Amino acid sequence: MIDFDNKGFFKLKQNDEYAERVRSLLVDGEQVIDAYKSMRDGVVFTTKRIIAVNVQGLTGSKKDFTSLPYKNIVAYSVETSGTFDLDSELEIYFSSLGQVKFEFTGKTSIVEISKQISKHLL
Repeated sequence: MIDFDNKGFFKLKQNDEYAERVRSLLVDGEQVIDAYKSMRDGVVFTTKRIIAVNVQGLTGSKKDFTSLPYKNIVAYSVETSGTFDLDSELEIYFSSLGQVKFEFTGKTSIVEISKQISKHLL
């Protein structure tokens, strides 16, 4: 399982590579909203959940996929990028997992992601 306390993992930049890596895990009707990558690991936001990909080992052939369904979210917070601070942040509070924080650099679909989360909360 991914160490969600390691903030370095979650400095993410938009990258479609991880959307393809999780394609076989998607259920009928589930679509990818956007995908992001850090150094080796990634996160994919879909219409139903967040899939965190933890690449393990020296060769990176071993991967851990953690599914975080939106239905388990109890609250969330979005911080959009500004003029000088170009990073945006998403903090999510899960009923059994606790707080998970994602930090994004560059282009981010933060509004679309928050809409999907709200659909499942409201």
